[in-house]
Amino acid sequence: MSKGKKPFYKRWWFVVLVVIVILGAIGSGGDKETKEPANNNEQSQLATESNEKVEDNEINSETEEVSNPEEIQEPSVPVKVDVVDNETLSQKNAIRSAENYLNYTAFSKSRLIEQLEYEGFSKEDATYAVNKIDVDWKEQAVLSAENYLDYSAFSRSGLVEQLEYEGFSNEDASYAVSQIDIDWKEQAVLSAENYLSFSSFSRSGLIEQLKYEGFSSEEAIYAVDKIGL
Repeated sequence: MSKGKKPFYKRWWFVVLVVIVILGAIGSGGDKETKEPANNNEQSQLATESNEKVEDNEINSETEEVSNPEEIQEPSVPVKVDVVDNETLSQKNAIRSAENYLNYTAFSKSRLIEQLEYEGFSKEDATYAVNKIDVDWKEQAVLSAENYLDYSAFSRSGLVEQLEYEGFSNEDASYAVSQIDIDWKEQAVLSAENYLSFSSFSRSGLIEQLKYEGFSSEEAIYAVDKIGL
């Protein structure tokens, strides 16, 4: 009687094959589990490096902004300047005297210097004082012109000449006469009456005298007609 064949799963080679397959499966699972943490570690390292690069870029950007000298604004510190008073007592007195004179009458620059010299100040101190005060000489010329017209009659050219005689420049004198509101024909009438108050004139003689004073021929004839000569 022949022996029956063993089932294949009981044969030794099948057992060996099964053991090899099981060991292979275990090894494969272990490698997978080992690789996954490695992948996680690599991703974590890459993320860390990326964050470090971003932080470095931000730090570099902030450093560039701070290091730019055009964008740095230093707080302004008020500078204290010590003012040295080098004026002499005489100069201070000359300034005070010049201001007092201008408070009650008009002066040209040169006449004010002369007035201070007349008061005993040196030419240097008088000149210093007049240069130190704040004065509009054109306005002084206007005031002076008005003062002259308050007590005497003038032609336009005669008033300009009188202001120049008082030390105003031709520019300042002409400016002053152009600024005042005056009827030059009426000034001619007043001037004609003044002449007749102390002297006798013929009609033609008075006309010539008024023209000599700077009135136009029209203004002179108007004045003589007005007074009935």
